[in-house]
Amino acid sequence: MSRDIIVLVVDDEHDHADGIAEALQKCCAKAIAVYDGSDALEILRSETVNVVVTDLKLGGDIDGMEILREAKKYNADTEVILITAYATIDTCKEAIRWGAYDYLVKPIDINQLRTLVEQAGRKVSAATHRRTDVARARVGYFGFEGVRGENAAMEGVFEVLRRVAPTDISVLIEGQSGTGKELLARAIHYNSKRADKPFRPVNCAGLTETLLESELFGHVKGAFTGAATDRKGLFEVADKGTLFLDEIGDMPLNMQAKLLRVIEDGVVIPVGSVKPIVVDVRIISATNHDLTSLIEQKKFRQDLYFRIKGVSVTLPKLSDRPEDIPDLIHYFIKEAVTETGSKVTSITQAAVNILMGFSWPGNIRQLRNCIRTMVVMSDREKLDVADIPPEIYQVRQLTAGRPKQDRTLSELEKQAIIDTLARTGNNREKTAQILGIGERTLYRKIKEYNL
Repeated sequence: MSRDIIVLVVDDEHDHADGIAEALQKCCAKAIAVYDGSDALEILRSETVNVVVTDLKLGGDIDGMEILREAKKYNADTEVILITAYATIDTCKEAIRWGAYDYLVKPIDINQLRTLVEQAGRKVSAATHRRTDVARARVGYFGFEGVRGENAAMEGVFEVLRRVAPTDISVLIEGQSGTGKELLARAIHYNSKRADKPFRPVNCAGLTETLLESELFGHVKGAFTGAATDRKGLFEVADKGTLFLDEIGDMPLNMQAKLLRVIEDGVVIPVGSVKPIVVDVRIISATNHDLTSLIEQKKFRQDLYFRIKGVSVTLPKLSDRPEDIPDLIHYFIKEAVTETGSKVTSITQAAVNILMGFSWPGNIRQLRNCIRTMVVMSDREKLDVADIPPEIYQVRQLTAGRPKQDRTLSELEKQAIIDTLARTGNNREKTAQILGIGERTLYRKIKEYNL
């Protein structure tokens, strides 16, 4: 792992925290041990921390989940490893939803923890290098991770954003789930004059109205039950930078009105406070909905739509840009190898051909997850057909004998869902993760295909 990685260890048992920090000091630049949540949050707010190792239960008002949320808010690249004495399914799901890298159950194996920290550190380093490369390429080629490519539609997107990125105009990105909307938003930010300022994403569909309001605008201590400390909102954290509002079409109407007021006035008032805070934030939004249709249904405010739609672009489905798949495959192999330390170096043309023939209902996200799985599970230096997950290769085999014009994307998509549900014992959460799509999308597809 890079010796530049900074690790923060949080545990209310002093000896345990010190012991872990000392053990990790051998594989990182610095390991800091703190003994309560307040000190941890202060460090996260004031210093760059790459990896956090925190106990889930801490003596005080702030627990490990709060530290996880705050760490991701202040630096989306920070990886968090949770340690818990009781790993319940609900706890694990909540941790993963908020972006935890992994979790360990007590008593921990220090060698296993060190390995996890090293892997997380490599992932952080890879993300940092990608940002640096993009920042250096601000003049000239415009692209970022999974949204790059030679497809004509993508070239049109890039041409628009080459002109828009250096400005402060708001951008609306439309497209199916998994097409790379957040990646494109990051590309806009890192090709803008705000590139050295914060980029903060928030999923508007993943939070209740109360939590979303607190997340965006912040709150003061005692504003509501559970508000144990003052908390800055993402508008304040992203001041002079960019705020990415993902799935804005799912934002409740009441929140849409509050958001519109902030965008128009450039002022936020934390929940429970009367003190206004002036902010300067560029807004990039994304949705997989048709917002004009939602406006007609009175589910989205027209005035907010005009505010966020300074310029709009639509990302094509991966199945509509097959010529980009080989380049994406090789890119994601390099990315996965950097993160995991795998010995994989390349992939056979036969495997590439099969991957190109798949419909990819989960788009780029599904392809990326597929390649990462192949890299992690392979013992060879060159990925081959045998390394392709069965839910993808079996679908290809099932349709191999049929005329090309008879193999519809819907049939391939349906078969992929059937095979993956069977493989996971009808576990819809795991099925959605394997396919690289959201659970709500999976539920909609199951109903659509009568499964």
